[in-house]
Amino acid sequence: MLAIVAPGQGAQTPGFLTPWLDLPGLADRLSAWSEIVELDLIAYGTTAGADEIRDTAVTQPLLVAAALAAAEALDVTPGVVAGHSVGEVAAAALAGVLTPEEALTFVRERGRAMAKAASITETGMTAVLGGDEAEVLAAIERHGLTPANINGAGQIVAGGTLQELAAFQEDPPARARLRPLQVAGAFHTHHMAPAVDHLRQVATGLNPGAPRVTLLSNADGAVVSDGAEFVKRLIKQVSAPVRWDACMATMTELGVTTMIELLPGGTLTGLAKRGMRGITTVALKTPDDLEAAREAIK
Repeated sequence: MLAIVAPGQGAQTPGFLTPWLDLPGLADRLSAWSEIVELDLIAYGTTAGADEIRDTAVTQPLLVAAALAAAEALDVTPGVVAGHSVGEVAAAALAGVLTPEEALTFVRERGRAMAKAASITETGMTAVLGGDEAEVLAAIERHGLTPANINGAGQIVAGGTLQELAAFQEDPPARARLRPLQVAGAFHTHHMAPAVDHLRQVATGLNPGAPRVTLLSNADGAVVSDGAEFVKRLIKQVSAPVRWDACMATMTELGVTTMIELLPGGTLTGLAKRGMRGITTVALKTPDDLEAAREAIK
């Protein structure tokens, strides 16, 4: 079974869209989508620097547009789709819950609302690598932090105020390495609650359809068969932890044998190599990877 997955914030790198613009029609598609998200996606994906594309209001639409463009170029039908954090918005479009235009409108508002929420309090995120999971979670709780991403394969991301994260750095879990992340705020924590309220209003303008393929939720790794329910989960997920470990467990239970990670790929296939051992993985980074992806599913 084939799974197609879409990465989340942090996967972007300066210039990652550049080689893709040579594909027929892709630049025109991105130009049209730029009108929807009110950003120059081509400029941000080709010439913008790292700091510019780290801006949450830019990063989120850029990643969803890149994933959808790569999926169109790949042109294969998966058995399962899932996305990590903002990648869930791309997954919703791939599954037919939202049209690409609805997904881009939603992610435009998601990025702006989360950036605004992040500006209220100085917050951040720290990746915890290794250690005993129970001990890591206990240490995160002890410092008043939230396990914002439970990614599996020995990786958990803690989110909270900069003061809480500094204390955590001084008192880390045993046998774990802490790596502060270059993000604008504590995403998927209670600090994002104002964004949830805004997105509930945005969702009134959507017309969700039933998923056409198996669609997984970050909330718990569950298969969601109702489009309206998935949109509710998309909204709630903004301030709730991402359980990518549960998504990988579900994919394993469903019999996934091949995973293709959409542009800009690498993060989720890396986790799968450690958390879903034995499956074939292909990360789409340049158009040259499209042929390898097609070969992998023959």
